[in-house]
Amino acid sequence: MIFSMTAFARATSDSPQGSVTCEIRSVNSRYLEPHFKLSEALRAIEGPLREKLRQQLGRGKVEIALRYQANLQQSEGISVNQTLAQQLLESASTLSRGNDAVGSIDPLDILRWPGVIQEAKPDEEALQTTALTAAADAIADLKAARAREGEVLAGFIEQRLAAISDICDDVETILPDIMTHQRQRLESRLAELSEQFDSERVEQEMVILLQRADVDEELDRLRTHVSEVRRVLKKGGHCGRRLDFLMQELNREANTLSSKSQAASTTSNAVELKVLIEQMREQIQNIE
Repeated sequence: MIFSMTAFARATSDSPQGSVTCEIRSVNSRYLEPHFKLSEALRAIEGPLREKLRQQLGRGKVEIALRYQANLQQSEGISVNQTLAQQLLESASTLSRGNDAVGSIDPLDILRWPGVIQEAKPDEEALQTTALTAAADAIADLKAARAREGEVLAGFIEQRLAAISDICDDVETILPDIMTHQRQRLESRLAELSEQFDSERVEQEMVILLQRADVDEELDRLRTHVSEVRRVLKKGGHCGRRLDFLMQELNREANTLSSKSQAASTTSNAVELKVLIEQMREQIQNIE
């Protein structure tokens, strides 16, 4: 199975304390690059999360965010730090004595002071368990999404491989006529020089020129690379780098075919090959 590196997933896990939502975004990258957005209460699960990602994913820049929403019905409410509130009231009363500019003390102002209101803290161990469950579900969904997109990419590449095979067949079909025409043209040009040069030497030079124009080897290597790409796609797994290397080899043969071209049709086919290879290469950048 082929996996894309571009995907998005979200999962939520509920508990009596509340719910944890995990969102994961991934894009292409040469390596596996996880980035976490976690609250302090969930910081302890970064290690297990990192290991889970390493086990499930091969490459990609992965951003994972966890959000906690408390269950208000189950919440124990809030508590007031009476000691701090009393200290604030006494300090305010002291300032107000003999100072007409200081008005009456508003209890809400005291409650707004940092640390006066203390919210009940959730059970961190239970919260972390809930978060790990949400993260595991999100990672599974992410991998499934990457597989679906990978299937689409594999189909795209297979279409281009079929087109490359057709071009190879086309070039192979017209190659004998091109070689015959090239030989006739060379013979015509050399006819006038045959009396001035040794005929055997002229024939040798003609054979060399025709050999340089022969692209049978390039066509064979193109077909070999096409077969290897198909084998890699069928095998699946983490094959993006292998496919990228094969694109370089295909492009090398297309360049050689272009440089040996002796006819407009062959040149056109070589250009089309390069276009198809570049299209595949761009898509392969997203394959894990």
